[in-house]
Amino acid sequence: MQVLKLDGNSVEVIACPPEDVRKGDYLVLKDEAVNAGLVVQVVNVGYANVPGVLEDLLRESSTQGLQGVDVDFFGTKSFVDTIKDAKVYHCKLRRAVVDGRLSDDVSWTPNRSSTVVRRLGDKEVLRLVGAVGGKMSFDVGRLKGGAEVCLPITALDGKLNIVTGKKGTGKSHLSKLLLLSLVEQGATCVVLDVNGEYVGLAEGAKGVKRGSVHVLVPGRNFKTTLRYTGLNVFLSIVTTALELPPNSAWEMRRIWSRLVEGNALSLKRLGEAIGSVTNGYVKDALQRRFESLLASGLFTDDLEEATTLEDWVDLCRDGGGLVVNLRGLSASIRQIVVEFMLSKLRHILEDWRLKALFLFAEEAHLYLRETYWDDLVTRMRHLGIFTTFITNQPDSINEGIYRQADNVFLFNFTNENDLAAVSKATAADVETVTAIARELPARHCLAIGKVVNDFPVILCVRGVEARTMGETRLFFSEVEKEGKVEEVLAI
Repeated sequence: MQVLKLDGNSVEVIACPPEDVRKGDYLVLKDEAVNAGLVVQVVNVGYANVPGVLEDLLRESSTQGLQGVDVDFFGTKSFVDTIKDAKVYHCKLRRAVVDGRLSDDVSWTPNRSSTVVRRLGDKEVLRLVGAVGGKMSFDVGRLKGGAEVCLPITALDGKLNIVTGKKGTGKSHLSKLLLLSLVEQGATCVVLDVNGEYVGLAEGAKGVKRGSVHVLVPGRNFKTTLRYTGLNVFLSIVTTALELPPNSAWEMRRIWSRLVEGNALSLKRLGEAIGSVTNGYVKDALQRRFESLLASGLFTDDLEEATTLEDWVDLCRDGGGLVVNLRGLSASIRQIVVEFMLSKLRHILEDWRLKALFLFAEEAHLYLRETYWDDLVTRMRHLGIFTTFITNQPDSINEGIYRQADNVFLFNFTNENDLAAVSKATAADVETVTAIARELPARHCLAIGKVVNDFPVILCVRGVEARTMGETRLFFSEVEKEGKVEEVLAI
Protein backbone atom coordinates (compact mmCIF):
# COMPACT_ATOMS: atom_id res chain seq x y z
CA MET A 1 0.00 0.00 0.00
CA GLN A 2 1.18 3.51 -0.79
CA VAL A 3 0.01 7.07 -0.14
CA LEU A 4 -1.73 8.45 -3.21
CA LYS A 5 -3.10 11.77 -1.98
CA LEU A 6 -3.15 13.89 1.18
CA ASP A 7 -5.59 16.81 1.24
CA GLY A 8 -6.43 18.37 4.60
CA ASN A 9 -7.75 15.58 6.80
CA SER A 10 -8.55 13.36 3.82
CA VAL A 11 -6.04 10.71 2.76
CA GLU A 12 -6.14 8.32 -0.20
CA VAL A 13 -4.14 5.10 -0.10
CA ILE A 14 -3.67 2.86 -3.15
CA ALA A 15 -3.18 -0.90 -2.97
CA CYS A 16 -2.13 -3.15 -5.86
CA PRO A 17 -2.77 -5.99 -5.44
CA PRO A 18 -5.62 -5.08 -3.04
CA GLU A 19 -5.40 -6.16 0.59
CA ASP A 20 -8.13 -7.26 2.99
CA VAL A 21 -9.04 -3.74 4.15
CA ARG A 22 -12.66 -2.73 4.80
CA LYS A 23 -14.63 0.31 5.89
CA GLY A 24 -13.91 1.21 9.48
CA ASP A 25 -10.40 -0.34 9.51
CA TYR A 26 -7.40 1.67 10.66
CA LEU A 27 -4.15 2.17 8.76
CA VAL A 28 -0.89 3.68 9.94
CA LEU A 29 1.27 5.71 7.53
CA LYS A 30 4.72 5.49 9.11
CA ASP A 31 7.62 7.52 7.78
CA GLU A 32 10.62 5.34 8.64
CA ALA A 33 13.02 8.24 8.09
CA VAL A 34 11.71 10.31 11.02
CA ASN A 35 10.06 7.60 13.15
CA ALA A 36 6.65 9.28 12.96
CA GLY A 37 3.39 8.55 11.23
CA LEU A 38 -0.29 9.22 10.80
CA VAL A 39 -3.23 7.10 11.95
CA VAL A 40 -6.07 7.13 9.42
CA GLN A 41 -9.44 5.35 9.22
CA VAL A 42 -10.88 3.88 6.04
CA VAL A 43 -14.33 5.36 5.37
CA ASN A 44 -14.79 4.23 1.76
CA VAL A 45 -13.27 1.79 -0.72
CA GLY A 46 -13.23 2.08 -4.51
CA TYR A 47 -11.39 0.93 -7.61
CA ALA A 48 -8.37 2.90 -8.80
CA ASN A 49 -9.11 4.96 -11.91
CA VAL A 50 -6.27 3.59 -14.06
CA PRO A 51 -6.00 4.77 -17.72
CA GLY A 52 -6.82 2.00 -20.18
CA VAL A 53 -8.90 -0.10 -17.77
CA LEU A 54 -12.20 0.79 -19.45
CA GLU A 55 -10.78 -0.16 -22.85
CA ASP A 56 -9.54 -3.48 -21.53
CA LEU A 57 -12.89 -4.27 -19.86
CA LEU A 58 -14.74 -3.59 -23.11
CA ARG A 59 -12.29 -5.74 -25.05
CA GLU A 60 -12.68 -8.58 -22.53
CA SER A 61 -16.50 -8.45 -22.61
CA SER A 62 -16.57 -8.50 -26.41
CA THR A 63 -14.45 -11.67 -26.57
CA GLN A 64 -16.19 -13.66 -23.82
CA GLY A 65 -18.35 -15.50 -26.37
CA LEU A 66 -15.40 -16.69 -28.46
CA GLN A 67 -14.54 -20.34 -27.86
CA GLY A 68 -11.01 -21.63 -28.20
CA VAL A 69 -9.56 -18.25 -29.23
CA ASP A 70 -6.54 -16.96 -27.28
CA VAL A 71 -6.64 -13.18 -27.33
CA ASP A 72 -3.81 -12.81 -24.80
CA PHE A 73 -1.12 -12.49 -27.49
CA PHE A 74 1.55 -10.99 -25.23
CA GLY A 75 0.85 -13.00 -22.04
CA THR A 76 -0.05 -9.90 -19.98
CA LYS A 77 -3.55 -10.90 -18.87
CA SER A 78 -2.61 -11.79 -15.28
CA PHE A 79 -0.71 -8.53 -14.88
CA VAL A 80 -3.55 -6.45 -16.36
CA ASP A 81 -6.09 -8.24 -14.14
CA THR A 82 -4.06 -7.26 -11.09
CA ILE A 83 -4.03 -3.63 -12.24
CA LYS A 84 -7.81 -3.68 -12.81
CA ASP A 85 -8.37 -4.84 -9.22
CA ALA A 86 -6.26 -2.05 -7.70
CA LYS A 87 -8.14 -0.36 -4.84
CA VAL A 88 -8.20 3.14 -3.46
CA TYR A 89 -8.92 3.46 0.27
CA HIS A 90 -10.47 6.82 1.10
CA CYS A 91 -9.44 7.63 4.66
CA LYS A 92 -9.91 10.25 7.36
CA LEU A 93 -6.98 11.48 9.40
CA ARG A 94 -7.49 10.72 13.11
CA ARG A 95 -4.21 11.31 14.94
CA ALA A 96 -0.44 11.48 14.53
CA VAL A 97 2.13 9.15 16.11
CA VAL A 98 5.48 10.64 17.14
CA ASP A 99 8.12 8.42 18.78
CA GLY A 100 5.44 5.85 19.62
CA ARG A 101 3.07 8.35 21.26
CA LEU A 102 -0.24 9.74 20.00
CA SER A 103 -0.30 13.43 19.11
CA ASP A 104 -3.08 15.81 18.08
CA ASP A 105 -0.69 17.72 15.84
CA VAL A 106 -1.56 16.36 12.38
CA SER A 107 0.05 19.23 10.44
CA TRP A 108 3.07 17.04 9.71
CA THR A 109 3.25 15.42 6.25
CA PRO A 110 5.10 12.12 5.66
CA ASN A 111 7.40 11.54 2.68
CA ARG A 112 5.93 9.22 0.09
CA SER A 113 9.23 7.49 -0.69
CA SER A 114 9.99 6.51 2.92
CA THR A 115 6.44 5.90 4.16
CA VAL A 116 5.23 2.37 4.86
CA VAL A 117 1.48 1.80 5.01
CA ARG A 118 0.01 -1.11 6.92
CA ARG A 119 -3.30 -2.14 8.47
CA LEU A 120 -3.54 -2.05 12.26
CA GLY A 121 -4.41 -5.31 13.96
CA ASP A 122 -7.21 -5.71 16.50
CA LYS A 123 -4.85 -5.51 19.49
CA GLU A 124 -3.39 -2.24 18.22
CA VAL A 125 -6.88 -0.80 17.65
CA LEU A 126 -7.87 -1.77 21.20
CA ARG A 127 -4.87 0.15 22.53
CA LEU A 128 -5.84 3.16 20.41
CA VAL A 129 -9.39 3.32 21.75
CA GLY A 130 -8.30 2.59 25.33
CA ALA A 131 -10.15 -0.73 25.49
CA VAL A 132 -7.47 -2.40 27.59
CA GLY A 133 -9.86 -3.86 30.17
CA GLY A 134 -9.40 -3.61 33.91
CA LYS A 135 -11.60 -3.25 36.97
CA MET A 136 -13.43 -0.10 35.83
CA SER A 137 -14.41 -1.38 32.39
CA PHE A 138 -17.36 -3.13 30.78
CA ASP A 139 -17.55 -5.75 28.04
CA VAL A 140 -19.48 -4.15 25.18
CA GLY A 141 -18.84 -6.75 22.48
CA ARG A 142 -16.14 -7.37 19.90
CA LEU A 143 -14.45 -5.89 16.87
CA LYS A 144 -15.09 -7.22 13.37
CA GLY A 145 -11.98 -9.35 13.72
CA GLY A 146 -13.37 -11.02 16.83
CA ALA A 147 -11.33 -9.28 19.54
CA GLU A 148 -13.32 -8.54 22.71
CA VAL A 149 -13.79 -4.87 23.54
CA CYS A 150 -13.82 -3.70 27.17
CA LEU A 151 -14.42 0.05 27.30
CA PRO A 152 -13.72 2.22 30.36
CA ILE A 153 -16.89 2.79 32.38
CA THR A 154 -15.45 6.14 33.50
CA ALA A 155 -15.90 7.42 29.92
CA LEU A 156 -19.65 7.54 30.67
CA ASP A 157 -19.20 9.39 33.96
CA GLY A 158 -20.21 13.04 33.66
CA LYS A 159 -20.90 12.60 29.97
CA LEU A 160 -23.83 13.19 27.62
CA ASN A 161 -24.52 10.15 25.45
CA ILE A 162 -26.74 9.48 22.42
CA VAL A 163 -27.80 6.02 21.23
CA THR A 164 -29.60 6.19 17.91
CA GLY A 165 -30.48 4.01 14.94
CA LYS A 166 -33.35 2.58 12.94
CA LYS A 167 -35.99 0.46 14.61
CA GLY A 168 -34.79 -3.09 15.17
CA THR A 169 -31.06 -2.40 14.81
CA GLY A 170 -30.24 -2.91 18.51
CA LYS A 171 -30.07 0.55 20.08
CA SER A 172 -32.27 -0.36 23.08
CA HIS A 173 -30.23 -3.52 23.51
CA LEU A 174 -27.05 -1.46 23.86
CA SER A 175 -28.68 0.98 26.28
CA LYS A 176 -29.68 -1.95 28.53
CA LEU A 177 -26.10 -3.21 28.39
CA LEU A 178 -24.82 0.23 29.43
CA LEU A 179 -27.38 0.38 32.24
CA LEU A 180 -26.48 -3.05 33.65
CA SER A 181 -22.76 -2.29 33.37
CA LEU A 182 -23.17 0.93 35.37
CA VAL A 183 -25.26 -0.85 37.99
CA GLU A 184 -22.65 -3.60 38.28
CA GLN A 185 -20.00 -0.93 38.95
CA GLY A 186 -22.08 0.57 41.78
CA ALA A 187 -23.78 3.46 39.96
CA THR A 188 -27.34 4.67 40.47
CA CYS A 189 -29.45 4.73 37.29
CA VAL A 190 -32.94 5.96 36.44
CA VAL A 191 -34.76 4.88 33.27
CA LEU A 192 -37.74 6.67 31.74
CA ASP A 193 -39.24 3.64 30.00
CA VAL A 194 -41.90 4.54 27.44
CA ASN A 195 -42.60 1.05 26.07
CA GLY A 196 -41.98 -1.16 29.11
CA GLU A 197 -38.80 -2.58 27.58
CA TYR A 198 -36.67 -2.42 30.73
CA VAL A 199 -39.01 -4.00 33.28
CA GLY A 200 -37.56 -7.47 32.60
CA LEU A 201 -34.12 -6.34 33.85
CA ALA A 202 -35.50 -6.51 37.39
CA GLU A 203 -35.36 -10.30 37.14
CA GLY A 204 -31.60 -10.18 37.35
CA ALA A 205 -28.69 -10.48 34.96
CA LYS A 206 -25.24 -11.99 35.06
CA GLY A 207 -22.90 -9.87 37.18
CA VAL A 208 -25.76 -7.84 38.65
CA LYS A 209 -27.10 -8.85 42.03
CA ARG A 210 -30.74 -9.81 42.08
CA GLY A 211 -33.09 -7.10 43.29
CA SER A 212 -30.83 -4.23 42.27
CA VAL A 213 -33.22 -3.09 39.50
CA HIS A 214 -36.63 -1.85 40.69
CA VAL A 215 -39.68 -1.09 38.57
CA LEU A 216 -41.80 1.93 39.55
CA VAL A 217 -45.34 1.94 38.23
CA PRO A 218 -47.04 5.31 38.93
CA GLY A 219 -50.42 4.77 40.54
CA ARG A 220 -49.55 1.24 41.69
CA ASN A 221 -46.37 0.72 43.70
CA PHE A 222 -45.43 4.39 43.53
CA LYS A 223 -47.73 7.03 45.01
CA THR A 224 -46.91 10.19 46.89
CA THR A 225 -48.57 12.93 48.94
CA LEU A 226 -49.01 16.60 48.14
CA ARG A 227 -46.98 17.57 51.19
CA TYR A 228 -43.99 15.54 49.96
CA THR A 229 -44.38 16.92 46.44
CA GLY A 230 -44.07 20.51 47.62
CA LEU A 231 -45.44 23.72 46.17
CA ASN A 232 -42.63 24.39 43.67
CA VAL A 233 -42.77 20.91 42.15
CA PHE A 234 -46.58 20.96 42.13
CA LEU A 235 -46.68 24.32 40.33
CA SER A 236 -44.04 23.10 37.87
CA ILE A 237 -46.30 20.14 37.03
CA VAL A 238 -49.52 22.10 36.54
CA THR A 239 -47.92 24.98 34.63
CA THR A 240 -45.63 22.99 32.31
CA ALA A 241 -47.10 19.52 31.93
CA LEU A 242 -50.73 20.70 32.19
CA GLU A 243 -50.22 24.23 30.81
CA LEU A 244 -52.08 26.08 33.56
CA PRO A 245 -52.35 29.83 32.73
CA PRO A 246 -50.38 32.26 34.97
CA ASN A 247 -53.50 33.84 36.55
CA SER A 248 -54.85 30.43 37.53
CA ALA A 249 -51.41 29.42 38.82
CA TRP A 250 -51.43 32.38 41.22
CA GLU A 251 -54.82 31.28 42.51
CA MET A 252 -53.48 27.74 42.98
CA ARG A 253 -50.53 29.14 44.95
CA ARG A 254 -52.92 31.11 47.18
CA ILE A 255 -55.10 28.04 47.82
CA TRP A 256 -52.05 25.89 48.59
CA SER A 257 -50.61 28.43 51.05
CA ARG A 258 -53.93 28.72 52.88
CA LEU A 259 -54.23 24.93 53.25
CA VAL A 260 -50.65 24.65 54.53
CA GLU A 261 -51.25 27.37 57.13
CA GLY A 262 -54.30 25.48 58.35
CA ASN A 263 -52.41 22.15 58.31
CA ALA A 264 -55.09 20.81 55.98
CA LEU A 265 -53.18 20.08 52.77
CA SER A 266 -54.71 17.03 51.07
CA LEU A 267 -56.27 16.02 47.77
CA LYS A 268 -59.72 16.14 49.29
CA ARG A 269 -59.35 19.62 50.77
CA LEU A 270 -57.60 20.90 47.63
CA GLY A 271 -60.54 19.75 45.51
CA GLU A 272 -63.01 21.44 47.87
CA ALA A 273 -61.00 24.68 47.81
CA ILE A 274 -60.94 24.68 44.01
CA GLY A 275 -64.70 24.14 43.94
CA SER A 276 -65.23 27.27 46.03
CA VAL A 277 -63.34 29.61 43.64
CA THR A 278 -65.68 32.40 42.54
CA ASN A 279 -64.10 33.25 39.18
CA GLY A 280 -65.70 30.83 36.74
CA TYR A 281 -62.87 30.77 34.19
CA VAL A 282 -60.19 30.21 36.85
CA LYS A 283 -62.32 27.60 38.59
CA ASP A 284 -62.83 25.66 35.36
CA ALA A 285 -59.08 25.76 34.56
CA LEU A 286 -58.15 24.54 38.04
CA GLN A 287 -60.75 21.77 38.09
CA ARG A 288 -59.63 20.34 34.75
CA ARG A 289 -55.99 20.22 35.92
CA PHE A 290 -57.01 18.74 39.24
CA GLU A 291 -58.92 15.95 37.48
CA SER A 292 -55.84 15.17 35.40
CA LEU A 293 -53.76 14.90 38.58
CA LEU A 294 -56.28 12.49 40.09
CA ALA A 295 -56.32 10.43 36.88
CA SER A 296 -52.53 10.00 37.01
CA GLY A 297 -52.85 7.97 40.23
CA LEU A 298 -49.54 9.46 41.36
CA PHE A 299 -51.01 11.34 44.34
CA THR A 300 -52.77 9.96 47.41
CA ASP A 301 -53.89 10.99 50.90
CA ASP A 302 -53.27 7.51 52.32
CA LEU A 303 -49.97 7.69 54.19
CA GLU A 304 -49.68 3.89 54.34
CA GLU A 305 -49.53 3.50 50.55
CA ALA A 306 -47.54 6.68 49.97
CA THR A 307 -43.80 6.50 49.39
CA THR A 308 -40.98 8.88 48.58
CA LEU A 309 -38.44 8.92 45.79
CA GLU A 310 -35.70 9.05 48.42
CA ASP A 311 -36.86 5.63 49.68
CA TRP A 312 -36.34 4.13 46.23
CA VAL A 313 -33.06 5.94 45.63
CA ASP A 314 -31.66 4.59 48.88
CA LEU A 315 -32.24 1.05 47.57
CA CYS A 316 -29.95 1.87 44.61
CA ARG A 317 -27.26 3.76 46.48
CA ASP A 318 -24.63 1.00 46.13
CA GLY A 319 -25.55 0.11 42.57
CA GLY A 320 -29.09 -0.16 41.26
CA GLY A 321 -31.60 1.03 38.74
CA LEU A 322 -35.07 2.59 38.94
CA VAL A 323 -37.19 1.80 35.90
CA VAL A 324 -40.11 4.25 35.67
CA ASN A 325 -42.64 2.34 33.58
CA LEU A 326 -44.55 4.87 31.45
CA ARG A 327 -46.16 2.27 29.21
CA GLY A 328 -49.90 2.69 28.69
CA LEU A 329 -50.02 6.22 30.11
CA SER A 330 -51.57 9.06 28.16
CA ALA A 331 -49.32 11.88 26.96
CA SER A 332 -50.47 14.29 29.69
CA ILE A 333 -50.08 11.77 32.51
CA ARG A 334 -46.68 10.76 31.16
CA GLN A 335 -45.57 14.38 31.33
CA ILE A 336 -46.91 14.70 34.89
CA VAL A 337 -44.85 11.71 36.03
CA VAL A 338 -41.69 12.83 34.23
CA GLU A 339 -42.00 16.39 35.55
CA PHE A 340 -42.35 15.05 39.08
CA MET A 341 -39.42 12.63 38.73
CA LEU A 342 -36.98 15.16 37.29
CA SER A 343 -37.91 17.88 39.77
CA LYS A 344 -37.53 15.59 42.79
CA LEU A 345 -34.31 14.06 41.49
CA ARG A 346 -32.91 17.54 41.10
CA HIS A 347 -33.78 18.35 44.72
CA ILE A 348 -32.23 15.08 45.92
CA LEU A 349 -28.95 15.98 44.21
CA GLU A 350 -29.05 19.58 45.42
CA ASP A 351 -29.37 18.28 49.01
CA TRP A 352 -26.46 15.85 48.39
CA ARG A 353 -28.71 12.93 49.28
CA LEU A 354 -27.14 11.32 46.23
CA LYS A 355 -23.74 12.08 44.66
CA ALA A 356 -24.79 11.57 41.03
CA LEU A 357 -27.03 9.42 38.83
CA PHE A 358 -27.27 8.25 35.24
CA LEU A 359 -30.54 9.01 33.47
CA PHE A 360 -31.67 6.94 30.47
CA ALA A 361 -34.31 8.74 28.42
CA GLU A 362 -35.95 6.42 25.88
CA GLU A 363 -37.66 8.39 23.08
CA ALA A 364 -37.41 11.55 25.15
CA HIS A 365 -39.22 13.71 22.60
CA LEU A 366 -42.48 11.99 23.62
CA TYR A 367 -42.50 13.39 27.15
CA LEU A 368 -39.82 16.04 27.69
CA ARG A 369 -40.89 19.63 27.28
CA GLU A 370 -38.69 21.80 25.07
CA THR A 371 -37.06 23.76 27.89
CA TYR A 372 -35.83 20.56 29.55
CA TRP A 373 -33.46 19.77 26.67
CA ASP A 374 -31.05 22.53 27.63
CA ASP A 375 -31.71 22.00 31.33
CA LEU A 376 -30.68 18.34 31.16
CA VAL A 377 -27.33 19.04 29.52
CA THR A 378 -26.38 22.21 31.40
CA ARG A 379 -27.77 22.80 34.90
CA MET A 380 -28.75 19.20 35.66
CA ARG A 381 -25.44 17.98 34.27
CA HIS A 382 -23.58 20.13 36.79
CA LEU A 383 -25.81 18.82 39.55
CA GLY A 384 -24.87 15.24 38.69
CA ILE A 385 -27.55 13.97 36.26
CA PHE A 386 -25.74 12.39 33.31
CA THR A 387 -28.15 11.65 30.50
CA THR A 388 -28.24 9.04 27.75
CA PHE A 389 -30.79 9.75 25.01
CA ILE A 390 -32.11 6.73 23.07
CA THR A 391 -34.15 7.39 19.93
CA ASN A 392 -34.90 6.15 16.41
CA GLN A 393 -35.76 9.71 15.34
CA PRO A 394 -32.47 11.63 15.52
CA ASP A 395 -34.04 14.81 14.14
CA SER A 396 -36.30 14.93 17.20
CA ILE A 397 -33.29 15.70 19.42
CA ASN A 398 -32.34 19.33 19.80
CA GLU A 399 -29.33 20.30 17.67
CA GLY A 400 -27.61 21.69 20.76
CA ILE A 401 -27.66 18.21 22.31
CA TYR A 402 -25.62 16.80 19.42
CA ARG A 403 -23.09 19.61 19.64
CA GLN A 404 -22.53 18.90 23.34
CA ALA A 405 -22.67 15.10 23.13
CA ASP A 406 -19.56 13.37 24.44
CA ASN A 407 -20.39 9.93 23.06
CA VAL A 408 -22.56 8.76 20.16
CA PHE A 409 -23.46 5.12 19.51
CA LEU A 410 -24.78 5.08 15.95
CA PHE A 411 -26.61 2.06 14.54
CA ASN A 412 -27.79 1.58 10.97
CA PHE A 413 -29.43 4.52 9.18
CA THR A 414 -30.12 4.89 5.46
CA ASN A 415 -32.22 8.05 5.43
CA GLU A 416 -30.16 11.09 4.42
CA ASN A 417 -31.99 13.42 6.83
CA ASP A 418 -31.33 11.10 9.78
CA LEU A 419 -27.64 10.87 8.89
CA ALA A 420 -27.42 14.65 8.51
CA ALA A 421 -28.89 15.10 12.00
CA VAL A 422 -26.36 12.74 13.60
CA SER A 423 -23.50 14.38 11.68
CA LYS A 424 -24.05 17.53 13.74
CA ALA A 425 -22.35 15.82 16.69
CA THR A 426 -19.03 17.52 17.39
CA ALA A 427 -17.17 14.21 17.67
CA ALA A 428 -18.34 13.01 14.24
CA ASP A 429 -17.70 14.04 10.66
CA VAL A 430 -20.23 13.86 7.85
CA GLU A 431 -18.27 11.56 5.56
CA THR A 432 -17.57 8.97 8.25
CA VAL A 433 -21.18 8.88 9.41
CA THR A 434 -22.77 8.72 5.97
CA ALA A 435 -20.33 6.16 4.53
CA ILE A 436 -20.27 3.70 7.43
CA ALA A 437 -23.66 3.98 9.17
CA ARG A 438 -25.77 3.01 6.17
CA GLU A 439 -23.97 -0.36 5.86
CA LEU A 440 -23.93 -1.46 9.51
CA PRO A 441 -25.57 -4.86 10.11
CA ALA A 442 -27.99 -5.40 13.01
CA ARG A 443 -26.39 -5.27 16.48
CA HIS A 444 -23.40 -3.38 15.05
CA CYS A 445 -22.80 0.27 15.93
CA LEU A 446 -20.29 2.99 15.18
CA ALA A 447 -19.00 4.27 18.53
CA ILE A 448 -17.84 7.90 18.45
CA GLY A 449 -16.44 10.12 21.19
CA LYS A 450 -14.63 9.95 24.53
CA VAL A 451 -15.64 6.35 25.21
CA VAL A 452 -13.36 5.24 22.33
CA ASN A 453 -10.70 7.91 22.84
CA ASP A 454 -12.05 9.87 19.84
CA PHE A 455 -11.22 6.99 17.47
CA PRO A 456 -14.51 6.00 15.78
CA VAL A 457 -14.78 2.22 15.82
CA ILE A 458 -17.32 -0.36 14.65
CA LEU A 459 -18.53 -2.62 17.48
CA CYS A 460 -20.55 -5.82 17.40
CA VAL A 461 -22.65 -5.48 20.57
CA ARG A 462 -22.72 -8.59 22.74
CA GLY A 463 -25.85 -10.22 24.10
CA VAL A 464 -27.37 -9.33 27.46
CA GLU A 465 -28.03 -12.26 29.78
CA ALA A 466 -31.34 -10.94 31.05
CA ARG A 467 -34.95 -10.72 29.91
CA THR A 468 -34.46 -7.62 27.78
CA MET A 469 -37.91 -7.51 26.16
CA GLY A 470 -38.64 -4.93 23.48
CA GLU A 471 -38.23 -7.35 20.56
CA THR A 472 -40.51 -6.73 17.61
CA ARG A 473 -43.51 -9.05 17.70
CA LEU A 474 -43.79 -11.09 14.51
CA PHE A 475 -46.65 -12.96 12.89
CA PHE A 476 -44.66 -15.37 10.69
CA SER A 477 -42.21 -17.83 12.19
CA GLU A 478 -38.43 -17.61 11.83
CA VAL A 479 -38.44 -20.93 9.93
CA GLU A 480 -40.57 -19.46 7.17
CA LYS A 481 -38.35 -16.39 6.90
CA GLU A 482 -35.16 -18.48 6.66
CA GLY A 483 -36.66 -20.61 3.90
CA LYS A 484 -37.43 -17.53 1.82
CA VAL A 485 -33.86 -16.25 2.21
CA GLU A 486 -32.39 -19.57 1.09
CA GLU A 487 -34.66 -19.60 -1.95
CA VAL A 488 -33.51 -16.15 -3.01
CA LEU A 489 -29.85 -17.08 -2.56
CA ALA A 490 -30.34 -20.22 -4.65
CA ILE A 491 -31.59 -18.05 -7.52
